[in-house]
Amino acid sequence: MAAMIFEQLIYSDLGCAAYVIGCQGTGEAVVVDPALDTRPLERALEHHRARLVGVIETHTHADHISGHGILALELGVPVYVSALAGADHPHTPLADGDSIRTGNIEIVAMHTPGHRPEHLALQVIDHTRADEPWLLLTGDSLFVGDVARPDLAVAGEEGAAGLYRTLHERILQLPDGVEVFPGHVAGSLCGKGMSAKPSTTLGFERRFNDMLQPMGEEAFVAAANAGLAPKPPNLARIVDTNRGPFVARPRPPERLAGLPDDAPLLDVRSTADAVHGLARGAWHVPVAQTGFGTRAGFLLDPDDPVVLIADDEAQALQAARQLQAIGHFTQRGWFPAAEVRDLVQLPPLTLDEFLAERGDLQIVDVRTEDELPLPLDGARQIPLHDLHLAGLEGLDPAHPTAVICQSSQRAGIGAAILARRGFADVRPVLGGGMGSAPLQTG
Repeated sequence: MAAMIFEQLIYSDLGCAAYVIGCQGTGEAVVVDPALDTRPLERALEHHRARLVGVIETHTHADHISGHGILALELGVPVYVSALAGADHPHTPLADGDSIRTGNIEIVAMHTPGHRPEHLALQVIDHTRADEPWLLLTGDSLFVGDVARPDLAVAGEEGAAGLYRTLHERILQLPDGVEVFPGHVAGSLCGKGMSAKPSTTLGFERRFNDMLQPMGEEAFVAAANAGLAPKPPNLARIVDTNRGPFVARPRPPERLAGLPDDAPLLDVRSTADAVHGLARGAWHVPVAQTGFGTRAGFLLDPDDPVVLIADDEAQALQAARQLQAIGHFTQRGWFPAAEVRDLVQLPPLTLDEFLAERGDLQIVDVRTEDELPLPLDGARQIPLHDLHLAGLEGLDPAHPTAVICQSSQRAGIGAAILARRGFADVRPVLGGGMGSAPLQTG
């Protein structure tokens, strides 16, 4: 009896999940919600010895560019999207109840608006086992331990009301034993409290997901809209790109012979390396940190060709791919960090050094407001995503300045922003932050 092909692939930088689903008997498979970097999906298809026969999108993504165009252009497969998506590329429309079949495996579309009006969940039925759904691909509706944010396509109150009805009138009508595979895991900005666990069951979420506990629609709407992360500045651009003509496979960045004088610079090395020699005027976001694309997206203009400062070609290519994933296709090239000559220093402070010297420093705290149960006395609190634009009244660019965050991951990014804004003596606190015990009394 032919078994089902099923594989989940996690793209950790943006917390996205894609899926390969098919039938071993026919050797056919479809891909659901492919990321722009389709190589992991292509390797999965090769591993399962499966031929791709279609691509399904649960919705028009707002946080990343889809890879459906690459697969359609290179393999000639159909792309299935919601009939309500307004897609401006060749596609086969899907409506509630429509199904796609590969051998013994049937995928049934379920209209589940809330996160977006066109959103679809996908019931997966293996007819060799039962004629009822075994799996549910929830896209951006129900996550592990959370639900989707409702404010990226419509007003938050409208989206949350639709999501409430979707959850209670559609998804929660399915049996407890249905396995849930979401479109995102922890690290995505499409939710606020989702787990890193890649799957769950409907019964477990019904019992333990805070957003599925008994509450009326009004209370749900308020809870769903509380504490949401800032919207990415290029959200509308990503949506338009995913609706529009197919995006071909991007080219890798070229190694530049020299560092241009007129291009924005982005140092993607580790903070531990960058603070000891950052190109003057450069932004800094470590590509090895989860959330690189999201953080860089708040700083960079997607129409302004950026030069990547990297340790080597592999690091530059990783950064380029993750920038392309959020619609930044215009990298001018990359340049080796070892060859940069005009440098600024951002001497780091250990946590102990910071505690000893804090009385002589002006302090910038780059945490968000929801991270501030105990603000640090005397610090100026400016969230990292606002620091490049925020007014800096009351701060002296000539005075020694320390930058601190919750765990030290953002301090180096913030220090580079202040250096770029003319601060002469900026020192990130590395190796500890506000999440460390000695500062919780501050």
